[in-house]
Amino acid sequence: MSSEDRRAQILSTACRLFAEKGYRGVTTRELASELGVTEPVLYEHFNTKSDLYRAIIESKARGGVEVLTGIRDRFHQNPDDLGFFQALAESILFWYSGDPDFIRLLLFSNLENHELKDLFHERTEDCFQIVCGYISRRQVDGTIRRDLNPAVAARGFFGMVAHYCLTAVIFQVSPIPKPPVEVIQEMVRIFVTGMSNQEQ
Repeated sequence: MSSEDRRAQILSTACRLFAEKGYRGVTTRELASELGVTEPVLYEHFNTKSDLYRAIIESKARGGVEVLTGIRDRFHQNPDDLGFFQALAESILFWYSGDPDFIRLLLFSNLENHELKDLFHERTEDCFQIVCGYISRRQVDGTIRRDLNPAVAARGFFGMVAHYCLTAVIFQVSPIPKPPVEVIQEMVRIFVTGMSNQEQ
C-alpha cells in the first residue's frame, strides 16, 4: 500500500472509531489493531492522536469548501436563486447522508469539549462567506431585499436545512413523511420566495 493510500485508510478508520467512541474513547493501540498495523506505522503518518484528529477535520473542511466553491462558480455568470440554494441544500443533505461518521465525530468533539472542537467551524467559515457573497451580489442586482443581513440569511438557511438533515439522517427520526430531497426542495422555495401573501 502506498503512503498516500495508507494515510487515507488511517483517516477513514480513525473517523469511524472517533464517531463511535469519541476522541477520548479511542487509543492509538486500538486504532492500529483495527488497521492491522503496529503503532509505529501510525506514527510514521501522524505524530500524535491529536494530529490525526486535526487531519480528519482539516480534510473534511477542505472538501466542504471545494464543494461550495464549485456551486458559487456554477452560478456566478448566470445567477439563479432557486438553483443556487437548491444546489446548496442538496450538498448539505449529501454531506449528512454520505458522511454520517464525520457528523457524529463533530457532535462528539463538542460534547467532550475537545480542544479542537472549534477547528471545523473556523475552517468552514469560507463556506458562509461564499453564501454571503452570493446574497450580497443579488442584493446589488435588486433581486434580493437590501434590508436583509447576508450573514443572518446565510446562517438561517444552513440552520434550517442542517437541522432537518441532522434529525432525519443522523438521528433517523422522520419529522416530515416525505423523501428528504422533496423536503429540502420545499424548504428552498420557502426560503427564497417567503411565506406571507401580505405586503410588508
